[in-house]
Amino acid sequence: MSSRGVIFKSCTRDLDGRPGRRRNRTCSRLTERGHGSWQFDCRVRDIRGRSTQVRRSGFPSQAAATRARDDMLVAADRLFAMWWLIALRGLRRGEAAGLRWCDVDLEHGTMTIAQQLTCIGHKILQRPPKSAASRRVVALDRHTVRALREHARRQRLERLAAGRAWQDTGYVFTRVDGRPLHPSYLTQRFLNICRSTDLPPIRLHDLRRGAASLARQAGADLKTVQDQLGHASIVLTADSYTSVLPESQRRAAAATAGLVLTAARAVRKQIKKRRNEYGDLGTRSAPLGAQERPANRETAGQAPTSRPNGPRKSRSEMKRAASNHRPHRTKR
Repeated sequence: MSSRGVIFKSCTRDLDGRPGRRRNRTCSRLTERGHGSWQFDCRVRDIRGRSTQVRRSGFPSQAAATRARDDMLVAADRLFAMWWLIALRGLRRGEAAGLRWCDVDLEHGTMTIAQQLTCIGHKILQRPPKSAASRRVVALDRHTVRALREHARRQRLERLAAGRAWQDTGYVFTRVDGRPLHPSYLTQRFLNICRSTDLPPIRLHDLRRGAASLARQAGADLKTVQDQLGHASIVLTADSYTSVLPESQRRAAAATAGLVLTAARAVRKQIKKRRNEYGDLGTRSAPLGAQERPANRETAGQAPTSRPNGPRKSRSEMKRAASNHRPHRTKR
């Protein structure tokens, strides 16, 4: 990938206004909506490293032409399968660089992470995975298997083009002569891709974090995401590597509102049912003294006794009156 090229609008009429094959960029009607089409013109590098010109036309809008150009530039990158693995399966940079063909089973759709490549300065070192949990088996979907098969076909062509200069190292992702890739080179190459295709300024490691969030969005539980990323603790997966996407937040908000509204409708139905049975409950009840109390066996049929008029006695006076009426006990 060497040039982003240009995107422009043109029509298929010649300078005299007659239909033809010539792409006219000076037509006076190009400003009209629906007249002409958008196209892009850029240069990409083939398998042998030579720069070739690519032109595509017939896009209805400038945005459509831009997306098609960016997709072609990324897909034309010889390490497209690596970016795919990191973004969707959550491989670390060193794990992707150290992946070998003997650890990939395309027939059964599995991939074993058994080693990684690290660097000390310009020296590349082969090391075991980061932890015991990082030594894992990763499942591959059919789209990933197709991308790896296409990468294997491209690598065979590169091997034929390199001839005797090819070094059979057994790695999945290599240089054009078969040597392993430097991990720092992957970081810089991904940064250049983001700059050339107008992508947001994200880091290569952010693709691994995004893979965790995408897996959670797709319905995978935290334990599955932990095994996929090779984390030793599920707390790290939950706190640092997963984030709630806006669509999940909207679903959670809708579910919460639905729960409250469902409960409110049930309560309204109960209130309406009670009103139909017992009358309007919104009227204020009468004072307690004016309500009729249920009669017991002793007071049934008796007239209610009236309280004698006069000032109410205090508690001390009531105690004194009660002591005067106590029966006198004689001493023996």
